[in-house]
Amino acid sequence: MEISYMPFLLLAAAVFLLILFFYYVPFLLWISAKVSGVNISLLQLFLMRIRNVPPSVITRAMIEAHKAGLKMLTRDELEAHYLAGGHVERVVHALVSASKANIDLTFQMATAIDLAGRDVFEAVQMSVNPKVIDTPPVTAVSKNGIQLIAKARVTVRANIRQLVGGAGEETILARVGEGIVSSIGSAENHETVLENPDSISKLVLRKGLDAGTAFEILSIDIADIDIGKNIGAVLQMDQAQADKNIAQAKAEERRAMAVAMEQEMKAKAQEARAKVIEAEAEIPKAMAEAFRTGNLGIMDYYRMKNIEADTDMRESIAKPTTGTQSKPLSK
Repeated sequence: MEISYMPFLLLAAAVFLLILFFYYVPFLLWISAKVSGVNISLLQLFLMRIRNVPPSVITRAMIEAHKAGLKMLTRDELEAHYLAGGHVERVVHALVSASKANIDLTFQMATAIDLAGRDVFEAVQMSVNPKVIDTPPVTAVSKNGIQLIAKARVTVRANIRQLVGGAGEETILARVGEGIVSSIGSAENHETVLENPDSISKLVLRKGLDAGTAFEILSIDIADIDIGKNIGAVLQMDQAQADKNIAQAKAEERRAMAVAMEQEMKAKAQEARAKVIEAEAEIPKAMAEAFRTGNLGIMDYYRMKNIEADTDMRESIAKPTTGTQSKPLSK
């Protein structure tokens, strides 16, 4: 008995065609849109599938906008934003939240913010619920040389109109840190800062640090201030050490010059001594020559010897004696 596979093949083909039909013609999605009051046809849903636009995303977005009372959204605008690489659900969520919070946010502005890479829904939430940003420890030095380490909490609110092209949180933190350093640096001493930490926040707020940023600074609160090093004393110690090293270097230079000069004087003295010795060596020759020529007699020679002996005796008497002390004469 032969089994015919034809009915099974026909059934599989019918199931495949039915799945393919419902994929390209989302009938259930069309019914959901009609029940929700959104005017969209099956042909438009079919064409969305052809354009590689998920009909479920566009339809759910239109249903949400319709239920929230947003009549400004159209199917073509949502499709165009999806094809541009935007997040349709996020934009619609942001528009609904902004409408409920009475925030002026248009579809064009929301899509521009979304395409700029920012989370427009988070921005709307931040406009309603301000965000607190903790700054890293900021180190500054007052005029009396004492180092202070301050931490601040910055409460910011998203500025919807500045989200496109506006600076981010890093700029806010950098500007607040700069303002804290400037405020502490202008204080006469660290006690003034410790007594009135709110003076820092008031001075920083007056500078308008949120200009050109995507946020609006609501308040700046100093959370903690710690005392660091005595920078003035450290700088004085470093300066003293540097002066000491310079003085030692100059003293070493003078000592080297003195040693060199001493060596030069010794060399000159040795040279002069050599010349004296050389000259003394010529004396006997000159005396012998004087004896031969008759210019020097025996008595003259002995008289000169006596003068030399007398000179040596006087020099020995004039030299102080070591190891002996003069005793007073007894009366």
